Amino acid sequence: VMVDQDARRELIRQQVTDLAIAEGGHAEINEDLLEEVNYLVEWPTALCGKFEEKFLALPKECIITPMREHQRYFPVLAEDGSLLNKFITVRNGGKEHLEIVAHGNERVLRARLSDAEFFFNEDRKQTLADRLEKLKTVSFQEGLGNMNNKSKRLVQAVDMLAMAINAKVDKEKLERTALLCKCDLVTGMVIEFTELQGVMGREYAKLDGEAPEVALGIYEHYLPRFAGDELPTTDIGRLTGIADKLDNICATFSRGLAPTGSQDPYALRRQALGIINILLDGNYHVSLYKVIAGALYLLNIPAEDTKKLVPQIAEFMKQRLRNMLMDQGIRYDVVDAVLADQMNDDFTDLVARAKALNSFVASAEAPALIQAATRVANLCKKIEEESAINPQLFAVEAEGALHNAAMAASKEVLVAATKYDYAAVMAEAVKLVDPINKFFEDVMVMDEDVRVKNNRLALLAAVKDITHAVGDLSVIVQ
Repeated sequence: VMVDQDARRELIRQQVTDLAIAEGGHAEINEDLLEEVNYLVEWPTALCGKFEEKFLALPKECIITPMREHQRYFPVLAEDGSLLNKFITVRNGGKEHLEIVAHGNERVLRARLSDAEFFFNEDRKQTLADRLEKLKTVSFQEGLGNMNNKSKRLVQAVDMLAMAINAKVDKEKLERTALLCKCDLVTGMVIEFTELQGVMGREYAKLDGEAPEVALGIYEHYLPRFAGDELPTTDIGRLTGIADKLDNICATFSRGLAPTGSQDPYALRRQALGIINILLDGNYHVSLYKVIAGALYLLNIPAEDTKKLVPQIAEFMKQRLRNMLMDQGIRYDVVDAVLADQMNDDFTDLVARAKALNSFVASAEAPALIQAATRVANLCKKIEEESAINPQLFAVEAEGALHNAAMAASKEVLVAATKYDYAAVMAEAVKLVDPINKFFEDVMVMDEDVRVKNNRLALLAAVKDITHAVGDLSVIVQ
């Protein structure tokens, strides 16, 4: 028995790697599989087996999935990434009679691959489009129809998203992807090997002669499948993925099944994070409230229920964003400062703000601006009604100086904000520190003359719009 689990793991890794090289290839070592094998054996010995070359005619994933998920084998790849008709497994014991052990493993794998070959050949008798009707037999969620209904709904949803994001995408191919993306759920291969959903949709779409963008989009719409997984690389894959995940979240919330505590049976938190990561990766700017309302409308949720659900779902999504930002090392008070604006539901914009503000609060200029901005914000709380700034009411030079500085900064802030350049916005805000401090030294804001008082408060409100343009600086902890 090799007691040290870390030493055992590394021995397995080394044996598998060396044996694959000796067989003329390299092993694809999945870390989860390695961990599982590590605890299945006490004295590891790697050995190599083979399978018939005819099975290589199957898509690579059709071989690797049963090999890895069902038999705990490591596949062996050629230099170009193609699969070799070899596998590596790890026995528990020494090197005695390895050829007998290899023969037994080959026989079991042959049966698995024969099943895969049968399902693949049977599936090829129909196209993906032919399977749309069969999706009616697969329930989506209780009271919300079947997967055929969902597929048709996704066609409308991707059009809505493409318009909201202003994506430059082929409308026909986008809609085709949305329509076909769930069809592989009723194929024999996916029913037998559920891990292959999306993968088989892509492979069958290629064989059916669908456009390459459609085939790739069908696969990508499931991404990311887990934390750290790859993200979609195409607009078609991204839009279909967002539409699918948002539809799942909205449907589940509409049934009163929002995640509670550690309970999340529909994996809504993972899907929400997936949406956020896709939005950020695609640099998509979109109103979350609007797309949530659109998804609920397509689900035929009554208007009165939609009114309650939109803020619930948006808050659920914002909580995922909050956690994600803090996991990335963004200060909690910076996250609070950025998310304080309840009207901002553009997550890509919020992340840009958080990153810029997080960098700024670590700078030498931060303390002075935060102090000045907080004084401004506190006085702005005393504004009873909004009024326009009247320069003719300025009685002290510091008022005019602050007004001129604010007007100049305001123009630059507008330009920088349209480019989401929030570092530049903060740089403009810093320019107001000296005029603000001079203003407070020379000016009594709460003047006895109501008109003068209101005019000074209006000026401070304009200043606050600049100092708090990125986030609420008054919540930053110094």
